[in-house]
Amino acid sequence: MVTLDHVLELANQLSEEQQEMLTEIVKKRLHESRRKQIAQECHEAVAEFEAGGLEPMTAQEAITALEIYLDRSEP
Repeated sequence: MVTLDHVLELANQLSEEQQEMLTEIVKKRLHESRRKQIAQECHEAVAEFEAGGLEPMTAQEAITALEIYLDRSEP
C-alpha cells in the first residue's frame, strides 16, 4: 500500500516546477471530485423531492429551518 510519506518522498525528488505542477493537478482533481459529489447530492435531492420525500417551502421557511438546524447542532 502506498503511504502519504512515500508519496511525499517521491514528490521531493521532483524539481520545484514539477512539484508546483503536481500541486495544481491535485487541487484541480480535488475540485472536480467535489463538483461531482455536489452534483450527485443534487440529483439525489431532486429525486427525493420528486418522489414526495420533501415538502416545498418558501425561501423564508427554508432559512428559518436552517437557522433552527444550525442552532441545534452547535455545542
